[in-house]
Parts: sequence; C-alpha cells; structure tokens
Amino acid sequence: MAKCINRWLCVLLVVLCAPVEAQLRLLTEDAPPMSFLREGEPSGLAVEVVRALLARTGDSGQIELMPWTRALHLAQQDEDVALFSTVRTPERENRFQWVGPIVVGTTSFYSLKSRELVIDTLEQAAASGPLALPKQWYTFETLSARGFTNLYGVPSSKQMVTMLKHGRVKLIATEDLTLAGELAAVDLKPQDVTAHVPFMRSAYYIAFSPQTSVVRVV
Repeated sequence: MAKCINRWLCVLLVVLCAPVEAQLRLLTEDAPPMSFLREGEPSGLAVEVVRALLARTGDSGQIELMPWTRALHLAQQDEDVALFSTVRTPERENRFQWVGPIVVGTTSFYSLKSRELVIDTLEQAAASGPLALPKQWYTFETLSARGFTNLYGVPSSKQMVTMLKHGRVKLIATEDLTLAGELAAVDLKPQDVTAHVPFMRSAYYIAFSPQTSVVRVV
C-alpha cells in the first residue's frame, strides 16, 4: 500500500512540476468588418474565424486589438504570439509560421462618385495625382514596386478616407472586405464611391511567430 501511495505521489509531483503552456496571444488591428471592438469585445469576420479555429483545436487564446505596426513587431519577436489577418508575401514567408488562408479580398482604386472620374488602367491611376493609402500596408509596397510615384503615405485608413472625402486626393486603394467600415468612419457609404481597376487579390492568414511551438500551429 505504501509503495502504491508513493508511486501516485511521484506521478502527482511530475504533473504539478510540468511547465504550464502559455496562453496564446492573437493580435489584430481595428479594421472593420474584419476585426473591431463591439461593446469592448473583439468582433468581426476574421475574429469569428479565429475563434472557431481555437474552439476546434481546444487551444486557449486571447484576441487583442492594437496598432498594426506594434502587433507586427511582437509577432516577429515573442513566443506564443500570432497575427491576423496577414497577407502572405515572399518577403514575409520565412518570418512566420502560416495558417490559412482565413479570408480572401480584392483591392481596387476608389474615387468619390461625385467626381465622375474615369480610371480604366493602372497607368491612368498612376497619373491621377496623389493617391492616399497607409504606408504600412502591403498595397503600398505593391504599387511602389509597380512604379507608382504618386503614392501619398498616411498612418491610418481613417486618414486615407478623410483625405478622399475632403478632396485632398482623387483616389485611394483599399479592399472590398474593409471598404464599408473604412467609409463609415467618415460618414460615407459604399454608394458614395466608384470602384476602378481591381488590381490585386489577397489571401489573409494567421501568422504565428517563429518562436511558437509547431504543435500549436498545426
């Protein structure tokens, strides 16, 4: 009997001393309708997909909203951190462990309908005057690589659509998935703008930090 008790005490000691798996941090930005706060809680299309994946795997995770630049830095440096919704590019391929895609969107140029602009080609868009979009977006990198010299880098999507609304730029570039939410931030609606030249299709993933255990990723 004493031997049996000792054996169980040893097992219990091993269990109690085993390292506790850290809670996974899932970082995203405020980008309606993909991710945003509703009554203080993360919500949105991408958030619901991520929650469903967590439920399926049984993993514990905390979804947090923060500025994209900070989230991107943390997801490259810290263990048990993931970032969504992230475009998977050749430049980023080896910086993360990838799961997805979780959503797919199409990027186009947009102008105010009241301007009645005709933009049918990338060349016309490049010659249209200042074109606003957030400098940290992959779209900015893509258009720069395509030779666009008229890009006006801004810190946020809200500033981008604000400039469009007040006539400081004729064009912006953004995705169909996020357009309505971005316009709503400045009291505009999708019917107030015209779409021109769909030029990029983007698949969005969950990007896990390289330090995160592969067991949590797969």
